[in-house]
Amino acid sequence: MTSTRTSAGLPTVPPPRRLTPQATRNGGAVGMLVAHVRAEIRQNLRLPEYMVGVVAIPILLFAMFGLPEAGQIMPGGTDVGAMMFVSMSCYGIVSLAIFTFGIDIAQERGKGWLRRLRATPMPMWVYFAGKAAMALVFSSVILAVMLAVALLLGDVAFDAERLARTLLVLLAGALAFAPIGFALAYWARPRAASAIGNLVFLPLAFASGFFFTLNGLPRFVQQLAPYLPTYHFGQLAWSQMAPASDVQAFGSPAPGSLASHAAWVVGGAVVFGVLAAVGYRRDLNRSNNR
Repeated sequence: MTSTRTSAGLPTVPPPRRLTPQATRNGGAVGMLVAHVRAEIRQNLRLPEYMVGVVAIPILLFAMFGLPEAGQIMPGGTDVGAMMFVSMSCYGIVSLAIFTFGIDIAQERGKGWLRRLRATPMPMWVYFAGKAAMALVFSSVILAVMLAVALLLGDVAFDAERLARTLLVLLAGALAFAPIGFALAYWARPRAASAIGNLVFLPLAFASGFFFTLNGLPRFVQQLAPYLPTYHFGQLAWSQMAPASDVQAFGSPAPGSLASHAAWVVGGAVVFGVLAAVGYRRDLNRSNNR
């Protein structure tokens, strides 16, 4: 505690710092992160269109296209319904990552919300980490509900060990594809982010075999697919759910090296992460020069 002097030269001691009765400790960075994640979840739960568009649609698609295939067993013993569960889960996870990070952040940037946050004591990494944590929470909801639909309504046969590995790959994908959303948020104009997000996501989903098996797609799409990180994400997930023979029987190319698929997914995350960082720095410089 430091002291000052009055006009008469006498030392004075400032009164001790007192907090208002309503004040509570924030718990440091971890406490701020938890509070931000809670706020993000509550905010999105208040938006029915968010729950329908991001959470319910992949579940409905699985119910329409996956359940009719349930019960068909492939030569390696894998239920076709289980493979459709993987396809629709990949669709839902990538959609959630792109739209949660891309469109939401772009809209908040357009409203000036990020400029306000930078003026607060909260580190910006807490904001982005909160978005990532929220994506994991809603990804878990998608997977849990879709799994319940598969088991209760389709009586889909899952191998427990393969299912556990598949779920881990799918949840990791929510984080791996987040940089695409971040890059979209900082390089697209806020009003155009939704349209651009759809232009990016839907072709990726189709070309990666999430809606139709790759063997049933045009030749040029089959040749393009191996250069897409979403294709390799699907290959990783399908290869965890089924042996290679059943992956091919399902209509996809024979899965290659798992390390190669993972390298493509991680490499895509790094590339788009760099683009997102450059875009964030550009937006920050623009704000500081105003």
